[in-house]
Amino acid sequence: MIIGDNREQVIKNIKQAIARQDWDAKVEVDDPVLSLAKRQKLVKSFWEQQTHYKGKINNRIGHLVFSTLMHSLTSSTAFTGLENLTNLPQGGAIITVNHFNQIDSLPIKNLASKSHHDLKIVIEDTNLKLPGILCYLMNYVGTIPLIESPNYIGKEFPRHLHDALTQNKWVLIYPEQEMWWNYRKPRPLHRGAYYFAAQQNVPVISTFIEIKTIDKLEKNHPNFYQTQYVVHVLPTIYPNFQLDVNENSKQMLAIDYQQKITAYEKIYQRKFTPNFTPWDIAGWRYNYKSDQAYN
Repeated sequence: MIIGDNREQVIKNIKQAIARQDWDAKVEVDDPVLSLAKRQKLVKSFWEQQTHYKGKINNRIGHLVFSTLMHSLTSSTAFTGLENLTNLPQGGAIITVNHFNQIDSLPIKNLASKSHHDLKIVIEDTNLKLPGILCYLMNYVGTIPLIESPNYIGKEFPRHLHDALTQNKWVLIYPEQEMWWNYRKPRPLHRGAYYFAAQQNVPVISTFIEIKTIDKLEKNHPNFYQTQYVVHVLPTIYPNFQLDVNENSKQMLAIDYQQKITAYEKIYQRKFTPNFTPWDIAGWRYNYKSDQAYN
């Protein structure tokens, strides 16, 4: 997982994935790769350590670090559409957003804090093995790891999700699944977030983060400008009691995807198209030579 390195390669991987129409492709460099057995053992250990005294202390430290990062790194983040949160029913909710950065959960945590809710974050199981501080944060900031195995998804994951929702928490789920660094466009969504929202009978808070390029180059990356975020809160999506869980999930997904596309077109004043353009990567100091390199 990259913070700053290998950006040109990641952009190339994104362009190739779009050409294949592989919208949830892994495009990062050197992501952890583990067998199913190792991932199951990793997640089992994760849940066990959450109940230990040492784990509880680390959780307090992790939440403190995460809150500090939120305040320092999202101080310039703007928010629109907050009126869409005024009539939320009491209790938890699932929140969805585009996934473009390793720390793009920070603006959503800021939003949750403004609304007096704690935030849980659903993460891919292998994120528990990320290097450095990211590993610590993935283990101790209130995450819910997800293993793509029928038994875990069908039994254990819904239990952890239910526990969070009944505690009045918001649960962030990335329906695009994989992170595409600084990619501006919404990508096709997976159904899981909406299935669990319908199953748990909670609303989906639909959001879309705008990535604004500012006229200031990054200190260590002269081919990239710095960026700022605007969190756009879109109309909340509710389960339809007249539909079963499967039909509900399909309908809620379709509504959310259309809302995110509509938001993209309104925010950027561009017609949404699925093809790759250099502008899709926010902050990239694009030039003709790089265009030749990526063709």
